Amino acid sequence: MAECDANYLRLLKLIPELHDRDERTLTVRVANKDVTVCIRVLERCPYTTLIELTQLPLVEGLAFELPAPRIVVRLYHDAKSAEVVEFQNERHFKPTYSYPNGEMRQRDEKAQLNRFLSEYLAACLEHGACADRPVVLADC
Repeated sequence: MAECDANYLRLLKLIPELHDRDERTLTVRVANKDVTVCIRVLERCPYTTLIELTQLPLVEGLAFELPAPRIVVRLYHDAKSAEVVEFQNERHFKPTYSYPNGEMRQRDEKAQLNRFLSEYLAACLEHGACADRPVVLADC
């Protein structure tokens, strides 16, 4: 839960006007190349907001290629928490899985996804810039 709570705060630093704005685009410097990270609101409800984070283009020139991440996150405003609900078009993650399992998920797949989001958002805060409004870089 602490990871999800920290992710909520990181997201609010990246898009502080979340309740009024539908999209924010950041330029993030990765491996001496600029990539664009787009944060887009998909759904607003009284107590939750559903957002999507996408990245373009794929970072090339690494020892291996990874698909550009697409992460859907639900923000719970009353609990001040953010949880990954979809990753690379896969959804419905259980808190734990037996191993081995038919989908070949890790035992703590859900925790790993939220940890990945944490590291991804931290990289955006540390290396990102926004054309319309500077991103406040601070410890999360």
